[in-house]
Amino acid sequence: MKRELRLALLLLGTFLAAYFIPFGSPKVQGAISEAFLMLQEYAREHVLTCLVPALFIAGGIAVFVSQAAVIRYLGYRAKKALAYGVASVSGTVLAVCSCTVLPLFAGIYKRGAGLGPAVAFLYSGPAINILAIILTARVLGPSLGLARAIGAVLFSIAIGLAMHLIFRKEEQEKAEQALAAPEPPRPTRPLWKTAVLFALMIAVLVFANWGRPGTVTVVLADGSSVSGIRAGEEADRVLLKLPDTGEIVPVAKAEIARNEYAPSAYTTLWRWRYAVAGMFLLALLSLLPFWMGKGEGKAWVRSTWDYAKLILPYLFGGVLVAGFLLGRPGREALIPARWIESAVGGNSWASCAVASLSGALMYFATLTEVPILQGLVGAGMGQGPALALLLAGPALSLPSMLVIRRILGTKKTFAYIFLVCIAATLAGKLYGTVVGP
Repeated sequence: MKRELRLALLLLGTFLAAYFIPFGSPKVQGAISEAFLMLQEYAREHVLTCLVPALFIAGGIAVFVSQAAVIRYLGYRAKKALAYGVASVSGTVLAVCSCTVLPLFAGIYKRGAGLGPAVAFLYSGPAINILAIILTARVLGPSLGLARAIGAVLFSIAIGLAMHLIFRKEEQEKAEQALAAPEPPRPTRPLWKTAVLFALMIAVLVFANWGRPGTVTVVLADGSSVSGIRAGEEADRVLLKLPDTGEIVPVAKAEIARNEYAPSAYTTLWRWRYAVAGMFLLALLSLLPFWMGKGEGKAWVRSTWDYAKLILPYLFGGVLVAGFLLGRPGREALIPARWIESAVGGNSWASCAVASLSGALMYFATLTEVPILQGLVGAGMGQGPALALLLAGPALSLPSMLVIRRILGTKKTFAYIFLVCIAATLAGKLYGTVVGP
C-alpha cells in the first residue's frame, strides 16, 4: 500500500510540475541549465576520484571486515571514548564532501557500527576537512577558522551522542540482534594484510583528491600577473585574496594563461597527485590476486555495486535538484541569491538559523564553501551566520539528505538534520555575540 501511495504521489507531482512550471521562462530555463551543469561538474570532478574509491572502500568493509570487530569498536557497547574519538577526527584524513562520505558511512553503519559513532563519522568526514579549515582561516580570518575547527570536532561528538540517546532503544535491539546472529566465516588472511589493503584504498582516495596549493601567481593572457592566496573558485572565475590589502580579487578563467605555485613538497604532491594515487592503485591491484580469493573478489564487486545502487540514484537526483534551486557557486538558479543575502545580515537568531538551514540545503563540493561565504560576507553577512553556515553546510546537502534517508529512514534523518541546524545556529549566535559584526 505504501509503495502504491508513493507511486501515486510521484505521478501526481510529475503532472503538477509539468502543468504549472513555466518552462518557457528564461529564469526556469536558466535553472534547468544550472541543474545539468552542476551534475556535469559533479560527474567530472568527484565521481571518478572521490565517489568510486569510496564505494569500493564501503564494499571492502562489508567483505573484509568482521562484523564482530565493527561492533566491538564502534557498536552500541563499545567504549565511547574510543568510538567517538576515532569518528570525530576522521575528517582530518578524508578530504571529502558531504556526498562522498556517504558510502563510507553506509559501510560502517550496515556492518554494525552504532548510530552515534556512525553519525559522528558522517558529520566529521566533510566538516573537519583540514584543507578547508586552513583555507577558511587564511581567507576569512584565523578566529573563524579556529571556531570552525573546534565547533566541527565538538559537534560531531555531541550530535552523535544525541542521536544515540534519542534512538538508544532501537540501537540496543539492533546490537542484540547482531550479537545473536551467527558470525559468517571470515577469511584466514592476517589482520595486517587487511589493514594494508584498506590503507592503499584510502591512499588512492586521499591523493587523488589532494587540494591545490594555497598561494598562487596567476599569469594573465596579456602577460601581467596577480599573486595572492587562492580564496576559492566559482563557475567562471577564480578568487584571489591579495596579501597586502586583504582584498578579494576575481579573475576570469578565460583571461588566465597559467597558474604558478611556489615550489614545495605540497606543490609537488599536488602536481603528481594522480601519479601517486596511481602508484597506490597499482600496488593494491598487484596484491589482490595473492591476498584475496576469487569468491571474495566477486563478493567485493557485488557489495560495491549494491552500495552504488543504494546511493547513486538519490545522489544524482539530489544534485540536479540542488542545481535547479540554488545553482553553482557564483551562478544564480531559481532561488535568487539576494533572498539569502538579505536574510543573513547581522548576528540575530533569525539570521543564524537561516544561514544554517541554507547551508544544510546547499551542495558544497570540497573547498567551495569559502568563496560562497566570502561573497555573502561581502554582501553584509554577519560573523555569526558565517560560522553557522560553515558548520552546517559542508556536513549536509540536499543530495546527502536523500541518501541518508535511504540508509537511516525518515525519522533518524530528520533528527540528524534538526540537530545539525540547531547546533550550528547556537554556535553562530554565540560566536557572533563574542566577536561582533
